[in-house]
Amino acid sequence: MKYLMAAAATMGAMVPALASADVAQVISGTRLDIVARGEVTRIPDIAVISAGVVTQAKDAQTALSDNSAQMARVLTALKRAGVADRDVTTSSIGLSAQYLYADNKPPVVTGYQANNSVSIRFRDVAKSGTILDALVAAGANQINGPNLMIDKPAPAIDEARVQAMALARSRAELYARASGLTVKRIVSIGESADEQGPRSYPAMMMARSDAAPKTQIAPGEQQIGVTLTVTFELN
Repeated sequence: MKYLMAAAATMGAMVPALASADVAQVISGTRLDIVARGEVTRIPDIAVISAGVVTQAKDAQTALSDNSAQMARVLTALKRAGVADRDVTTSSIGLSAQYLYADNKPPVVTGYQANNSVSIRFRDVAKSGTILDALVAAGANQINGPNLMIDKPAPAIDEARVQAMALARSRAELYARASGLTVKRIVSIGESADEQGPRSYPAMMMARSDAAPKTQIAPGEQQIGVTLTVTFELN
């Protein structure tokens, strides 16, 4: 685990009674504002990947029918690999005409393209590459991702909060000592936490071996941070 923290402080004389009345009315000493950030790193344990099927045919019905049959094989491969139904969500279905364009002539329909894609949540990142290989073997010909995230970030966020608060307090003590004052109390605390979501996109890699190359996903690390704005009263 590693930590990355930064702090900034502003210190001034007692706030005039007419300014910032919500704080000034309760501060009789010197006001000190500290901005402190706590940050922790975690290895993502969830991978979200989009996998789909694109098919083409002369007529719309055949394009869509072929697409449905191919996607059914992809979904069967997911079940066989142990991916739960709740972790597979249809993200898009489309059908569009394909045109041939020529100078000074109206476009001519040459066929139709159908597409169907699902969003797959892998709860075992280490196995996701192997499952992707199985999907391609089953007929998936369009894959995007991965988006990596942390399934339950709350404990990590709390750890970052504790770090940020400890840093804010130590900075307040430092400024108080340097000014010949003491920290009397905390007047207010404001928080700005990082939004949880996919923030890292490691590339999918091919692992060489005596057999056919296998897809692997490197999860890397993600940072989770909290920034606090803490107002202290010094005497």
